[in-house]
Amino acid sequence: MAAVVVPEKYLLGKTSNLQRRRQMNTTNLLVTIFLLADLMAPSTGWTQDQGEGKKLYVTYCATCHGEGGKGDGAAGVSLPVRPADHTNGAAMNQLNDKFLVDIISKGGGAVGKSTFMPAWGGALNENQIRDIVAYIRSIAVPPYKR
Repeated sequence: MAAVVVPEKYLLGKTSNLQRRRQMNTTNLLVTIFLLADLMAPSTGWTQDQGEGKKLYVTYCATCHGEGGKGDGAAGVSLPVRPADHTNGAAMNQLNDKFLVDIISKGGGAVGKSTFMPAWGGALNENQIRDIVAYIRSIAVPPYKR
């Protein structure tokens, strides 16, 4: 009976050190490429819909902050604390997106700001809140830079 010789690369679980190093290098290279691609991709923080954010802003925020975001809404002028001027980039650009999400969802009191700012987390989902944040970022002058 003749012996059958099977090359080592076809044997399951049998790989040489060189093959393992090549596989590891390939895996490391792919992971690095994906991470770099993610880091280098243009980022708006979230891929959100500013148009939808504007609609939500007009519905939920404009009463106090005004339709243009200047803090001059009909209800806002009667408050003891003036609502934030979202067009003031010098002030708004100091605030990170997480803070804006938190103040919209949890209310001003939850982040050490005015308790007259209501919590909208019960009425708006996270995606809608992020749409509003994207819209707020779009009206600040100077524009927000990440």
